[in-house]
Amino acid sequence: MSKLVAFAAIQGGYKVVSTVEGELRNALDSYDASTKIGFPNTAYYLPVIYSLTGMKCETLEDLQKPMEFAHGLLPPHIKSKNHLPYLGPLLDAGMAAIFAYEVKEALRILREPDFYIAEEDPDLDAGKMWVGPADDTILRKRGVEFVDGSAPGFAAIVGAAPDPEIAKMIVEDYQKKSLYIFCAANHNGRTLIEQCIEAGMQVGWNTRIVPFGPDISSAVFALGFANRAAMAFGNVQPGDHSKMLMYNKDRIFAFVNALGDIGTEWACAAAGCVNWGFPTLADTDIPEILPTGICTYEHVVANVPHDEMCQRSVEVRGLKVTIAEIDIPCSFGPAFEGERVRGADLYAQCGGGKSQCTELAKMADMKEIEDGKVEVVGPELNEVEEGGIFPLGIYVQCAGREFQTDFEPILERQIHHLVNYIQGIMHIGQRDIAWIRVSKAAVDKGFSIKDIGTVIHAKFHQDFKKIIDKVQVTLYTKKDDVDALTKRARAEYKTRDERVENMRDEDVETYYSCTLCQSFAPSHVCSVSPERTGLCGAYNWMDCKASYEINPTGPNQPIEKGECLDPVLGQWKGVNEFIEKASRGTVTHYNFYSMLLDPMTTCGCCECIAAVLPSCNGVMTVHRDYRGETPCGMKFTTLAGVMGGGAASPGFVGHSKFNITQGKFILGDGGLLRMVWMPKSLKEEIKERIDKRGAEMGCPDLYDRIADETVGITEDEILPFLREKEHPAVKMDSIVG
Repeated sequence: MSKLVAFAAIQGGYKVVSTVEGELRNALDSYDASTKIGFPNTAYYLPVIYSLTGMKCETLEDLQKPMEFAHGLLPPHIKSKNHLPYLGPLLDAGMAAIFAYEVKEALRILREPDFYIAEEDPDLDAGKMWVGPADDTILRKRGVEFVDGSAPGFAAIVGAAPDPEIAKMIVEDYQKKSLYIFCAANHNGRTLIEQCIEAGMQVGWNTRIVPFGPDISSAVFALGFANRAAMAFGNVQPGDHSKMLMYNKDRIFAFVNALGDIGTEWACAAAGCVNWGFPTLADTDIPEILPTGICTYEHVVANVPHDEMCQRSVEVRGLKVTIAEIDIPCSFGPAFEGERVRGADLYAQCGGGKSQCTELAKMADMKEIEDGKVEVVGPELNEVEEGGIFPLGIYVQCAGREFQTDFEPILERQIHHLVNYIQGIMHIGQRDIAWIRVSKAAVDKGFSIKDIGTVIHAKFHQDFKKIIDKVQVTLYTKKDDVDALTKRARAEYKTRDERVENMRDEDVETYYSCTLCQSFAPSHVCSVSPERTGLCGAYNWMDCKASYEINPTGPNQPIEKGECLDPVLGQWKGVNEFIEKASRGTVTHYNFYSMLLDPMTTCGCCECIAAVLPSCNGVMTVHRDYRGETPCGMKFTTLAGVMGGGAASPGFVGHSKFNITQGKFILGDGGLLRMVWMPKSLKEEIKERIDKRGAEMGCPDLYDRIADETVGITEDEILPFLREKEHPAVKMDSIVG
């Protein structure tokens, strides 16, 4: 290993720690030692420090301890002769700098609370470019993508490219591979984020181009994100530094790209990242560290050409990426799913209340359709004036020897994602309330309505090859044709809904597992039944059945129920045997219909978390989009932080929004009649279903009796309301026994 690398990193470590020690002294002179510090709306204190040492930094005074720890990590300076390997001292110096950088950012937030915007996307009009540390809502929302593989890893890019065109090329290469791009630091006053904006790119979490901050210290947010994912989804305990770092090396596929001249402060940051198994690739001529050791392959690679940066980074990190090459003029991939087409960028649109946009997927006879036939019946996009509105009907016919009508809604649902994967196209909604907006940039590249059919044909074959032999897509753009398709589609939707809605757990002998989240929560096993959808909200029983048909070795495996051990709480011998094996002995049993007695495990991907409210003799639930306080005394982020690693916690349970009004929802504890509080936004979203289920349970006005945050956010505040409304829970047997 080059002595120059170790010298630069260690020098940088001393410089960073010394500087931050000075900043901390100044802060203690200016503020009271008990002043609260931390990253907004997170449950992990300062996450790198907390995850690796277990130190909870909540006040300004608390920062002294990790700084003392960081100072103690600094190794002796490199001598002219050194008979020991340099890697150990280099790693220690890097870790010391990372700790100091996190303290530095906490001090910045204390001094300048408005420096970062706590949202998914920056507000450029307001001059808010930097999003800072991701809050827990963003972490859990984005964590799903790392779980299901739609985000195979992230590139942490520091500095700036030589010009905006090169910056755009590098970033788009990563987007095409579905990676996140975490950006920090500047080079000679220029940042990659500014270059992306100048090149006309949209930045923010929704496009996976995340502008953490303008300084090298803000790169610590990327490491904090990785460690929080390990705690939230992987059940790695704070302070278990060895397991934490190994988890990141093995499961979080990340790397650093250094664009520009590397000084000592960048060098120590790169050395710090090596502790996580994250290598650094630079576009400049710096000393390399090529032998393997901590990282999977090389640690530091220099002189990487810009047009090879993406591919070389993926190779060095050992990341396996599958790219779908589809013959359309626009880039394609999950990285573009969050892209927005705003008014100034809009060329034309359909649906969204402005015209009709309907989607229907149907099974067809093999002889009736021609594979690969994509036909536009009506005007094409080039016949629509800029700013225009057009109707659209997307009719997909699928045929296959193993295709079933049960698969139709599953494939139909994919249209939303696949159209959104096209760069410059925005898709909202599904079924007969879809809304598609086409950008000027996409049209300039040659995008046409036919390209939607091309994408659907290609991706259905790639993703569902076991069940699909032929796909034909017809795109209607004449109003009469679209109206006719819509009338037919609505009849199909009604039939499907009634088929799923009327299914009961007693009707089937087989449930399905979902172990998709085990890559982050090793002990979590989700069991999906007709009346208990997956807690992430993405899978119901029919979806899992279809998934198993498509991929028999995948995460959705059949579970033979076997002997019923408790029909009230919902426990079966066959399910217990399966979950014990699938959790590797960590979980031996759980109940489907109870949150009080041996509830199902919860992972960080859950849509909602329910909690018991003893004083109200009922339960509450909160969804991840609600950021306020709740009557159980914990926000969603705190609840998920406690339970998200695959824990089973009596009195709490994760679940989907849809599950709230299913027939078996916590039926062993009293069912939906126990529900006394939920956020107003969630209550309004599922109002019709609450009304229906309430009527079935003898309380047709249950919706009006459920409190929300406008009534109160503590048990004491909502109890008088519940009594006044004569909520059924008030008169039920004690929920705590």
